[in-house]
Amino acid sequence: MESIKINKLEIENVKRIKAVKIEPTASGLTIVGGNNNQGKTSVLDSIAWALGGEKYRPSQPQREGSTIPPTLHIVLNNGLIVERKGKNSSLKVTDPSGNKGGQQLLNEFVEQLALDLPKFMEASGREKAQTLLKIIGVGDHLAALDQEENELYNQRRTIGQIADQKEKFAKEQPYYSDAPKELISPSDLIRQQQEILARNGENQRKREQVKKYEDSVFFLQQSVDSMNEQLEEEKRKLQEAEENLRIAQMNAQDLQDESTAKLEESISNIEEINRKVRANMDKDKAEDDAKEYRNQYNALTTEIDKKRNAKTDLLQSAELPLPELSVKDGELIYKGQQWDNMSGSDRLKVSTAIVRKLNPKCGFVLLDKLEQMDIQTLNEFGQWLEQEGLQAIATRVSTGDECSIIIEDGYVKDTSGVPVQQPKTWKEGTF
Repeated sequence: MESIKINKLEIENVKRIKAVKIEPTASGLTIVGGNNNQGKTSVLDSIAWALGGEKYRPSQPQREGSTIPPTLHIVLNNGLIVERKGKNSSLKVTDPSGNKGGQQLLNEFVEQLALDLPKFMEASGREKAQTLLKIIGVGDHLAALDQEENELYNQRRTIGQIADQKEKFAKEQPYYSDAPKELISPSDLIRQQQEILARNGENQRKREQVKKYEDSVFFLQQSVDSMNEQLEEEKRKLQEAEENLRIAQMNAQDLQDESTAKLEESISNIEEINRKVRANMDKDKAEDDAKEYRNQYNALTTEIDKKRNAKTDLLQSAELPLPELSVKDGELIYKGQQWDNMSGSDRLKVSTAIVRKLNPKCGFVLLDKLEQMDIQTLNEFGQWLEQEGLQAIATRVSTGDECSIIIEDGYVKDTSGVPVQQPKTWKEGTF
């Protein structure tokens, strides 16, 4: 469906306007120029009142000094004729077939922001972004993703703080490389000491046995020398004793006593050793805790990245009003720039495109005070409007060649520089 535009407008006795007729260009920029207080803004206010309804009615609509009520007459490209005239400036909408209508019919194709584009441009960046997300139908979904991302971000921040604390605590703990891995039990050390002492006692018993047999051999040898009559008997005993000696010597020759010095030292130092073991265990535990929280932090980072990618995919799949227009962190982004970094031309493009997206049937916008923009910016914006098939009616404090018409003292000034006050066919109060 073709978007609705303004073919012609006629205004009489509205605010500063005495009598003005304008035929805006169908696509592109129509600039209403002139000096201050000549009636430029009154043109835009009249269009807004005619098409937007009573809420756009000026507080003092009738031109000061005029006895004739305001008269508004707008012809749209779909054939509708919109009029406000008479004492109460009542609205009358007539279609090409002569049928009558009212404000409800106009509301179908008149977008409110098109009548007050500066209101959109002066909104905060977040409000602009919310408007865009609403019209492309992803606002609720994106808001849910934003909330999930914020929850994950806050959770990750808490986990990260705990991980930092754990890591700092672990680094501050002393560590003793010479300490055993497990705590030492005093009863185990005493038991080990008693076992060693028992083995040493057995060794001593065997040594005493050797000594006993040595003494026995010695005395028996003396008996042999002194008692020849008992020689045979003593020899037998001697042989038996020698055999016993040989066996005992074999059992005792490789024996070594074990030292209990280390155990005695461990027993005396057990508290200090265990203090070191506990310190090492605390450090290991702190490092394990820090590692666990760091793993949780990294996992949450992955989840946050997934949410952000989902938001990016959602916006990329949406039908946006302009290429390179998107929303990031709740702000409008165009060509990689936030609103405050956009050029004046780009701001106008973004605002106009969003208004058109709000109501594709509305093919025009009203812009006030374009004197803030240089000629190059105006030309760029005008070329874009023509390319997009959009109509913009704007005001500018200027009497230069960039102006489509110039308003002077409530009239349209002709090309010779003389205000057009009373055309030959002019009858006050009637177009």
